[in-house]
Order: sequence, then structure tokens, then C-alpha cells
Amino acid sequence: MLEAGPIVNQLSQSLFDSDPAFIQRAFNMTTAVGLRYFLFAGLAWLLAYGLFRNCWSHRKIIPRLPQASEVRREVGYSLVTLVLFGLIGAATISAARQGWTQMYWKIPEHGWGWFFGSIVAAILLHDTYFYWTHRLMHHPRLFPVFHRVHHLSNNPSPWAAYSFAPAEAVVEAGIFPLTVMVLPIHPLAFGLFMLWQILFNVAGHTGFEFHPKWVMNTPLRFLLNTPTNHVMHHEKMRGNYGLYFNVWDRLMGTNHPDYESRFREVTSRSVQPG
Repeated sequence: MLEAGPIVNQLSQSLFDSDPAFIQRAFNMTTAVGLRYFLFAGLAWLLAYGLFRNCWSHRKIIPRLPQASEVRREVGYSLVTLVLFGLIGAATISAARQGWTQMYWKIPEHGWGWFFGSIVAAILLHDTYFYWTHRLMHHPRLFPVFHRVHHLSNNPSPWAAYSFAPAEAVVEAGIFPLTVMVLPIHPLAFGLFMLWQILFNVAGHTGFEFHPKWVMNTPLRFLLNTPTNHVMHHEKMRGNYGLYFNVWDRLMGTNHPDYESRFREVTSRSVQPG
């Protein structure tokens, strides 16, 4: 039986030999991912916890504010995540340049219809990947290594979006190579998918419910995920494993039983005076 170590080493050596600019690409990728993270998490923090803190306070899902030490921990772990995302992202692009993936470089190859269709397909793929890997990481034997760090944020802030243990960061970054392996996708479409990812991720961890209360009275409740859903996951530790959509949780019966009533309670609170 072939051992995995020599095979991995051979592939890694082949990657570095064929792409001597890898280190620069990894640095650039880390910088780009970091700028997006700090821009969107920082903007969410400024708006929700600064400028509009008082007038939005009735929509704070868990009323108390996270402590400064909690926020510092989230940012610290996020910095490690950014480096790992940059390395895996750079490796993905290097593999694509060697023709090992389905990434393509000229939009007319597949047309504008598929350009936008590939973004939708990537979002659906990521939602499925996230649900099942997330649920797997809650296995008692895997949780301490992979997912415990993220759950230290039981009252998450926007900075928790990338607050992962290194092992979980690698799992989360697995969507990069998976997407380009199974889908023909243009780099710009992939970049727009990544933009969607960070926007939704930060919004889900902000700790404020921004959806209108009527959403839960319409069929949209079967489709959309909400910050309440994900904050309850941090708070309760079980159930509510989805990311963008509420489809997998409903199909698999893993929505927290109090989710809809909690959403209605949060969105029915009165605006606080002053």
C-alpha cells in the first residue's frame, strides 16, 4: 500500500517547483482576505456596536454585549485563520494555473449565463459543504480539536466570523479547492462568491437580527437563514447547523425547536426610547 506522506510531498514539491511565485501569491491572498475581513467586520462593529448601538439595541439577540477580552480572542484567532486561508487560497490558484482544476480564465468560454450561474452553484455547494462539515465537527471526538474555539464565542460579535482553531480553518478553507475542482468557474466569479461569503458570515455573527418579523410568517422561513438561527447555535451548542439557507436544517430536523419563537420574540421587541 502506498503511504500518503511521499505522495503529498511529491505533489507539494511539484506545486512549488512549477509556481515559484507561490509565496508572493500567498502573501497577496492573505492580505486581500484580511482586508475584506477587517473592512466588513469593522464596518459591522462600527454600525451595530457604535453609531447605531442604542437605536438597534432592541434587535440584539442576546442583550448583553461581548466583553473586550472576548473580542480580542476572536480577532486573535481570526488572524491565524487569515494566514491559513491565504495559503490554501494561493495553493488553489497555483493548482488552477497548472490546469489541475476546472477554473477558466476567459468568460466567453462558458458565457455570461454560466458566469452568474456558477456563483449560485458555488453558494449552494458551500451551503451543503458547511452544513455537513459543521455537523461532523460537533462529534464529541472532533469538537475539541476542530470547533471548540469557535464556540468560545457564545455571544458572538462580527469578529467571530473567522474565529476558528487552525484545524477548523483548514476545513473551512476546503471549499476553495472543492469549488474549483467540481465547477467550471472564472476567478472573478469565484471572487464574487467569496465576497458573498464574508458578507453573510459577518452578518450572521453580528448578533443583531436584521430580518423583518413578517419573514417567519411566509414561505421564506423555509429558505432563508437568519442571525437569530446562528446566534442560537452559539448559545445552545446544538442544532441550527446551516449557513446561508435553512433548507438542510429543516430537511434533517436539526433546527432548534425554539428557533421560530425566538425569532418572533426578538423581532417583536419595542424600540427603546432615547
